[in-house]
Amino acid sequence: MSHILVNVAWPYANGPRHVGHVAGFGVPSDVYARYERMKGNDVLMVSGTDEHGTPILVEAEKEGLSAQQLADRYNRVIAKDLCDLGLSYDLFTRTTTVNHEHVVQQMFRQCLKNGYIYKGTQKVAISPSTGRTLPDRYIEGTCPICGYDGARGDQCDNCGNELDPDELLNPVSKINGETPRFQETEHFFLDLPALADANLAWLHSREGWRTNVINFSLGLFREVKPRAITRDIDWGIPVPVDGWIDNPNKRLYVWFDAVIGYLSASIEWARRQGDSEAWRAWWNDPETPAYYFMGKDNITFHSQIWPSELLAYNGQGSKGGEPGELGTLNLPEQVVASEFMTMEGKKFSSSRGIVIYVKDLLARYPVDAVRYYISVAGPESSDSDFTWSEFVRHNNEELAASWGNLVNRVANLISRDFGVIPELDEDSMTTEDRALLEETSAAFDVVGGLIERHHQKNALSEAMRIVGAINKYISAEEPWKIKDDERRLGTVLHVAAQAVSDANHLLAPFLPHAAQKVWEALGGTGTFSPLPRIEEVEDLDKPGFRYPIITGTYTLGQTLHPWVSEPLTAGTSVPKPSPIFKKIPVEAVDEELERFDTMLSKRREEERERLAAAKKATSQSESAAEHASAPQSSQPEQSKTADEV
Repeated sequence: MSHILVNVAWPYANGPRHVGHVAGFGVPSDVYARYERMKGNDVLMVSGTDEHGTPILVEAEKEGLSAQQLADRYNRVIAKDLCDLGLSYDLFTRTTTVNHEHVVQQMFRQCLKNGYIYKGTQKVAISPSTGRTLPDRYIEGTCPICGYDGARGDQCDNCGNELDPDELLNPVSKINGETPRFQETEHFFLDLPALADANLAWLHSREGWRTNVINFSLGLFREVKPRAITRDIDWGIPVPVDGWIDNPNKRLYVWFDAVIGYLSASIEWARRQGDSEAWRAWWNDPETPAYYFMGKDNITFHSQIWPSELLAYNGQGSKGGEPGELGTLNLPEQVVASEFMTMEGKKFSSSRGIVIYVKDLLARYPVDAVRYYISVAGPESSDSDFTWSEFVRHNNEELAASWGNLVNRVANLISRDFGVIPELDEDSMTTEDRALLEETSAAFDVVGGLIERHHQKNALSEAMRIVGAINKYISAEEPWKIKDDERRLGTVLHVAAQAVSDANHLLAPFLPHAAQKVWEALGGTGTFSPLPRIEEVEDLDKPGFRYPIITGTYTLGQTLHPWVSEPLTAGTSVPKPSPIFKKIPVEAVDEELERFDTMLSKRREEERERLAAAKKATSQSESAAEHASAPQSSQPEQSKTADEV
């Protein structure tokens, strides 16, 4: 057994997640974790909601809530959505725990001690109308590098380069459309140049990365400059330095603390297991690989920022140093980043109504139909487009007609003709029988190898090819016509059932909910494919602070079946089956497109009204400021009317 760490990108807690998010970080990470567990490896899969930063404050103010109240709300919404999607976290937590704060501050202090964090000044964007610091991502303008109109103040999505807000050409606040002003303030910086050589050496040692990910990651080091890791904000983790720790308006940058969440979540998991040191098997053992799953917009933070933080903590940059109490921490084995998924040809945008939320999708359609579509048509190595017509087609033609119908036919024939799994009569087996079982058995290495190399689309295609081979076998043997030879009929149906069972194992990482149903359709009992659960817990260090976590019991041989062909037992009772998958009416496509257009129009109107109101408020504020600064009348006081007095 090997230890394997699966770190999943932290969804931001300023709203519910849409299908584009989970196509990048959610389903791919779960498929991989489930496969590795079935292989017998000891997987630790962690993540949580990312809850700090100015965008949380902005959204909270808009909704009349405190930042903590907003984070509490969306932490629950997101946790439920991801649990309903079947994502098998060992721990899905949050960044507002005391445990997380302590681990982040530990990391900061050791990086500072090793000389990789220093104090300097930086220009920050200020709202002229409110005087508040504007979040980098809420400032848009023209990218100074590629000329893209619509680059954010933290990164250009077109060329992928990191940016600072003051570098943008013609910067504008997305909040109210005003032009921000910039002023110098004091901050702490992560010395990326002092860590660049070590970071690059690590990147050059990587093997098996997706070409787009490694090329982009190496490109980040063409020009490296220090990165500010504090912000002028009152919502976040206090800076653990004298003179700063009690400053209510200085906090650590949300991206500095969020990536440390992988480590803090592992430590929280260990503490909740009753063994506070258990996390070290996944973080201090250099033989333990760590895989990070995300969308491509997060590559920068996982192949440059986070590795640099780890190197700085370990004392492995050009300035030397030594690790702190956490020990030498492992760098990522691989950054598994997906490309972008669009929605009916348009870029996902909740504010513009170009969105389909996970909770809405799961409320109307089977969860494994969603997982299947994400897996077969997702943005694994190139951008992809979510379309309702393709979603319905894949479900109807592949899940319902091919796989679901196969399971139903085989189980129904066995239930009708035998009532139990029939005996396999070796003497009556044909070349075709043996060839099918050899093919399904050999598929474990093929499909498994593809999942290990993060070629999940190809893995799923190979598993479905096996489904096609079984369908072809059934059509050729025509067991419904074998009436006079019970031994031969039993052999054909046993072979078919065994092949279906093998295919079910191959598909289980992708379709865990359906896998349980297929297992039961063939007479299986107990848990075949474990699902996560939500538990309400109390903060380990802050009595009274309660929140939901996602966790689960994934034990090979108990709640989990192995990644091998498991022989069926003759005589096992097989009940009359129920459909595993149902076809989605084709009318659903037009219904969803109409719903999409309605939402799009509504959001556009709401956004126009919001911006108009914001501009009006800004104009009134500026007018009041001008009036206040205008020269006052020199008329004597007694000349005022009674009303004016």
